[in-house]
Amino acid sequence: MNDNPSVVLKHSGYRAVIEHDRFVPRAYELVVDGTPQSHVNLEDPQQLFFEYINRMGNVIDLLGEPGQPLTAVHLGAGAMTIPRYVAVTRPGSRQQVIELEQNLVELVRENLPLPRGADIRVRYGDARDVVNRLPGGLTGNVDLVVVDIFSGARTPAHVTSQEFYTETARLLAPTGVMLVNVADGPPLRFARSQAATLAQVLPHTAVLAEAQVLKGKRFGNFVMVASAAPLPTQWLPRLMAAGPHPAHAVFGDDFAEFARGGLIVTDATATPSPPPARSIFQVKPGK
Repeated sequence: MNDNPSVVLKHSGYRAVIEHDRFVPRAYELVVDGTPQSHVNLEDPQQLFFEYINRMGNVIDLLGEPGQPLTAVHLGAGAMTIPRYVAVTRPGSRQQVIELEQNLVELVRENLPLPRGADIRVRYGDARDVVNRLPGGLTGNVDLVVVDIFSGARTPAHVTSQEFYTETARLLAPTGVMLVNVADGPPLRFARSQAATLAQVLPHTAVLAEAQVLKGKRFGNFVMVASAAPLPTQWLPRLMAAGPHPAHAVFGDDFAEFARGGLIVTDATATPSPPPARSIFQVKPGK
């Protein structure tokens, strides 16, 4: 791969760059508008570097029987870290990735090839529009939906509403699970509102986060886990033990308390996620 290949994204105008990991051979980071968005280890796609992605991987490991193929839909491509993970840990999985920026996917595919034999189809367009145009056979048959949509460092407003989650949840099989990446900081208004909104659509919901992020001490990522079916209680100790540490998993009454006071987001009231301070995720020049 050439040093730091890049492209200006057609829709956002942001520059996307693939940078070498300085510490791990054959590992790379996708940076968009100065914000690290994905990390990929080409030698070991099972290595999940970012904490929130690691937490998503821990949940995926608990779906169904170990190693059983999944039907998955990913909203937001990035460098396809989670689709790669599913492809190698769940051989035979059928996956659809929805991404607005076609030249981002082209950059990734050219420089960070997908695992051999991975059944990953990419559909281009706005995630919400494409969800409503997916083949009818997917409706009610998807084991895993991953919502990880960012434009730069922020999630666009139209993919944060109750209407959006309702449209997307139609894809899920009866025991299917939706994973949503939510970024927020103190006082956690956005995260609480997303938790409350998601729970209106999928009643069995949990939140995974680093302890200080969950307490509203600093900006970070929340992984929201939601399903129409009860989340198995045996998940809790296994998720806590899996880390990354210090880990915290919020289920049941604790989740209801976390979501309490969060305003239900509708299309009429939706706003983008709050921007982090540029010092949090931004890559310093020359690094």
